[in-house]
Amino acid sequence: MNQFFDTFLNWEYIWQVFPDLLKTGLLNTLILAVVSAVIGTVLGMVVAVMGLSTKKWLRWPARVYTDIFRGLPAILTILVIGQGLGTLARDIVGTNPYPLGILALSLIAAAYIGEIFRSGIQSVEKGQLEASRALGMSYTKAMTLVVIPQGVRRVLPALVNQFIALIKDSSLVYFLGLLPEQRELFRIGQDVAANTGNLSPLVAAGFVYLVITVPLTHLVNYIDKKLRTGKKVDTVDPNTEYTPANYAGGGTPQ
Repeated sequence: MNQFFDTFLNWEYIWQVFPDLLKTGLLNTLILAVVSAVIGTVLGMVVAVMGLSTKKWLRWPARVYTDIFRGLPAILTILVIGQGLGTLARDIVGTNPYPLGILALSLIAAAYIGEIFRSGIQSVEKGQLEASRALGMSYTKAMTLVVIPQGVRRVLPALVNQFIALIKDSSLVYFLGLLPEQRELFRIGQDVAANTGNLSPLVAAGFVYLVITVPLTHLVNYIDKKLRTGKKVDTVDPNTEYTPANYAGGGTPQ
């Protein structure tokens, strides 16, 4: 037991690595995750709309894209894009692995987010679209203003879950080789662990991941609960005499 604590919970090494984890690793991890999430969300919506199209030349490329990037291991995608495209894009990005790492994470996220959006949009009752068309809206306007907003609202918990997964997947970018100031949480913990021969720095990095992901997990549960229960509506006693003050909030007189 003492050997276990000395190998994984050696506080001397944990305190040694914490400044770099918070100052450098946390910032780089959040940059990778947030930028990839934004790009992945935009691309995911495009993939979802293409996947729902009635035109095969739009629907099939979206299906193939989703199957490929969901089927491949994330590390393989990162290596292929980061190292394979690195030689082709060197004139644009130089030797900085960050842009290609973000691109790889974004493409992976877009495949999953696209499926999330597609399922959310398909869950909206067809009558919503039909009613919008009956009111004179075009198909595009009805989808943009009526159907898609409802679908996105229904899948918010799943989107937050995908962001949590993206935070953890950002650790795989270290395979591309990062400069000292570009290291994310896992790479910093790994470097110190390799130098000290002790795994406690990796445990410290894992603790910082938990500090990020656990609150987000509870946020998912909170959002899901709110969406399931809905908003409480104040009811009006039918025996109450109608006055303008009683129904100032928009109620209907009994």
